[in-house]
Amino acid sequence: MSDRAALLKGIRGWLVFFVVCLVLSGATAFPLVHELHWTESTLRAMGVPDRLPGLMGWIVRVRDGLDAVDEKYPFVLYGTDWLAFAHLVIAVAFYGPYRDPVRNIWVIEFGMIACAGIIPLALVCGPVRGIPFWWSLIDMSFGVFGVVPLYVVREKIKRLEALTRSDVLAATAV
Repeated sequence: MSDRAALLKGIRGWLVFFVVCLVLSGATAFPLVHELHWTESTLRAMGVPDRLPGLMGWIVRVRDGLDAVDEKYPFVLYGTDWLAFAHLVIAVAFYGPYRDPVRNIWVIEFGMIACAGIIPLALVCGPVRGIPFWWSLIDMSFGVFGVVPLYVVREKIKRLEALTRSDVLAATAV
């Protein structure tokens, strides 16, 4: 396998991984009410309330809030449907770098900027919305972990670009 083919395979593998994570993250925003009931039941079965009462208290509070919204104002949950949709649409944008990584490196850089933007969003909006700081740390981890595959992809694209440029220069020198 040539260096170019190996780089392209690596880029595409990382992109598929990133897109799958993005789609799963988005898809979980649709059934929030059911997920919170399932999460609460699972945590109780695991004995978490005794070991991590703060976590359990937060899960119960969020579940209570979602239940109240779902019962009285279900249209508010439409916002989380849009959140899920946004994840799916953003995932589609990564098809460009999958097809032509060098030409579409801007999508990777856009994704890296979005990952960085998670941190100030969580730090500002978390306290405004009454989110515990430890939960904001979990939210921020999505940006930290999300930027890793994008950084790897960007570096591989830069190497592919340099390799492609040297191939073009060699071909024109002949």
